[in-house]
Amino acid sequence: MKFEKIAFVATDMPEAQAARKVLSQRYGDTPPEEADVIVALGGDGLMLQTLHQYMKRRIPIYGMNRGSVGFLMNEYRDDHLIERLAAAECATIHPLRMRASLADGSRHEALAINEVALFRETYQAAKIRISIDGKTRMEELVCDGILVATPAGSTAYNLSAQGPIVPIDAALLALTPISAFRPRRWRGALLSHRAKVRFEILEAEKRPVSAVADHTEFRQVREVEVEEDGSIDMLMLFDPDHGLEERIITEQFLY
Repeated sequence: MKFEKIAFVATDMPEAQAARKVLSQRYGDTPPEEADVIVALGGDGLMLQTLHQYMKRRIPIYGMNRGSVGFLMNEYRDDHLIERLAAAECATIHPLRMRASLADGSRHEALAINEVALFRETYQAAKIRISIDGKTRMEELVCDGILVATPAGSTAYNLSAQGPIVPIDAALLALTPISAFRPRRWRGALLSHRAKVRFEILEAEKRPVSAVADHTEFRQVREVEVEEDGSIDMLMLFDPDHGLEERIITEQFLY
């Protein structure tokens, strides 16, 4: 791939702003609406924000780490950027679409790149019924919450909740409980990326639950449906020796 019009976006952190200044002076800075590639300078949070903001443009996004974790980012260097972009490998990911019905009767939608997660809102555990493709698979899960993660998001909160790491090219979603109390030993499930997941909140007034799609939250939900939106392609660029697939494999051998 050859990119001629580069747009730079950065967090407010001094390191990111300094990097943007250096790179803009060296390579020029095209407005994102006119660019053919976006270079994001920051951490994973900025990468998620940038993917969300330009989701419908199908524009490749290349991240360089000027943040903390940087799992979705490439190593920062200010030299040979044109060559790195030309040699980069492209990973295509699809977001999850969440549809939430609230206690007041309203319905809302949001997209998630990492995961859709449900959380208890009070000191009492949540009670949730789980259905997959119209069939009830668990009548009652007593827990702090539950999440559905994409392969790209499987190394984020999903991993912290003891969920499985999913290879980036796997046509799978991870369904992972958060601090399950009953059934105590249930560790979740791997689902087809075509699966339609439905959560019904039991005893909702007594045990209120919120639903979060990445950073979009709705409180006091009654029912939440989650499925992959394959109509939206998001393109992430990675250096050949440090692609997302390689990082996901490497993560599974850390201890």
